[in-house]
Amino acid sequence: MYELKFNEKICEKCKSIDCLMKCQYMDLGLDEAREEWKKLIRGDDSRVLGDCATCYACEEYCPNKNHPFYMIVERQEEKKAWPVPIPLTEQQLLVMRPRGRIKPQKLRAPVVNMCAFPMLQGTIRGKLFEGASTFGGYDVFCNIMWLHFARNSTIRERLPKMIDNIRNNYLKESGVDEFICFHDECYGTYTHLAPAFGIEVPFKPIHLFEYLTRKLDALKKQIRPLNEKVAYQRPCSNRLVPETQHWVDDIFARIGAERVKRQYDRENALCCAGTIQAQQKDELADDVQKRNIDDMAAAGAKYCVFNCPACFFTMKDLVAERGIIPILMSELCHIALGE
Repeated sequence: MYELKFNEKICEKCKSIDCLMKCQYMDLGLDEAREEWKKLIRGDDSRVLGDCATCYACEEYCPNKNHPFYMIVERQEEKKAWPVPIPLTEQQLLVMRPRGRIKPQKLRAPVVNMCAFPMLQGTIRGKLFEGASTFGGYDVFCNIMWLHFARNSTIRERLPKMIDNIRNNYLKESGVDEFICFHDECYGTYTHLAPAFGIEVPFKPIHLFEYLTRKLDALKKQIRPLNEKVAYQRPCSNRLVPETQHWVDDIFARIGAERVKRQYDRENALCCAGTIQAQQKDELADDVQKRNIDDMAAAGAKYCVFNCPACFFTMKDLVAERGIIPILMSELCHIALGE
């Protein structure tokens, strides 16, 4: 069984306890945070197990890269402190299970992994994705979402099989060893989560925003600057790969979009609250979404830009009700290219 690479001694020496002190969903003093973290390390009951919003942010907050969020999820599963009601979890595990009906397909570069969102492959179009091929479905699903459900065991079980499916049915016979990740979750899975659990990744994932940046450079003479203000809704999974954040600014600079300055952005970003709703913490979810969207509106954003489809589906109607246009990053780029 694949094991989490977590070093208890590193946490014992930590003085800041940033993983809990910076949390936006729990209000803890330093002494309390230190004591609760000690409980987690010992495997004791802790309020963190029930209060965690599963937003991944403590993975970014940890100055020692010691995987505090993955450890919290480990403890939730060990203690059966399920963040989401069991019937809903079991339903989702069944719906998103691998089907075993994967069909080998010869691909041509650039290759885009749609993961669990093949219904959105219509966005892979135009000048940005000319000549691209795609694959997707539950037999290649990255499975990182089970972090929200305290099911690291499911990730350990399913992810290696998904990796083999991708390599053996799509990449190997196509002579391709890399693909573009349609959203952050796949990229975060293969570059951060898999190494943390000792799972080998035999291909190169490319972040969608890195790819878009390169394509926009190649197409720069065709870009019509938008001259619009935009808010960026940072997805939970991007907390695993904060080094990719600069590509958001790089893309906006290339298409003439202004990333508005607001309270809930970058390291201080709020999640879409979809998982908080699944936890049936409705008042907290409503509060998080209201503060987040109020912040966008106060900053004068015309667009709210998403990378994660789940965030998009969770927030699009709420954002639109405030007169802000919800849009995927690639679609915003299409507009700048006149498509």
